[in-house]
Amino acid sequence: MKILIVSDTHKSHRNLEKVIEKVRPFDMLIHLGDVEGGEDYIKALAECPAHFVRGNNDFFSDLPAEEEFFIEGYHIFITHGHSYYVSMGEECLKLEARGRGADIVMYGHTHKPSYTKEEDLITLNPGSMAYPRQEGRRPSYMIMEINHQGRLEISQEYL
Repeated sequence: MKILIVSDTHKSHRNLEKVIEKVRPFDMLIHLGDVEGGEDYIKALAECPAHFVRGNNDFFSDLPAEEEFFIEGYHIFITHGHSYYVSMGEECLKLEARGRGADIVMYGHTHKPSYTKEEDLITLNPGSMAYPRQEGRRPSYMIMEINHQGRLEISQEYL
């Protein structure tokens, strides 16, 4: 299973369109918030099952603030992250994820990619497709692949 993970598109779809064409085919899309009303367009563009959460700029959105689900036996917890103060660090988010029994927690909000693998928890932030803030400021996303044996591979990618 191949999963495209993105965040913080902020209603700017040009880079996301390029990434989707580049990485297609994929089996699932996960968007970690700040869609700003573009979720229907992105779902149609992806042509696969998709999970979206509401970000701090998704005003009046009926998207969920967070979601939990399973992919190939992995317990996934997704949120935009602002409610867990991720701009100050990942500690509060990791505490919540562990309390929920998650194997993988994903968030956005900071516009900076991050990948942490600990014994009991993987923490992912793909960065921003529209307004990257890390050094070099390249739009970023992640690909998560799970093979038939359940082995997980995660790659940080840049446009």
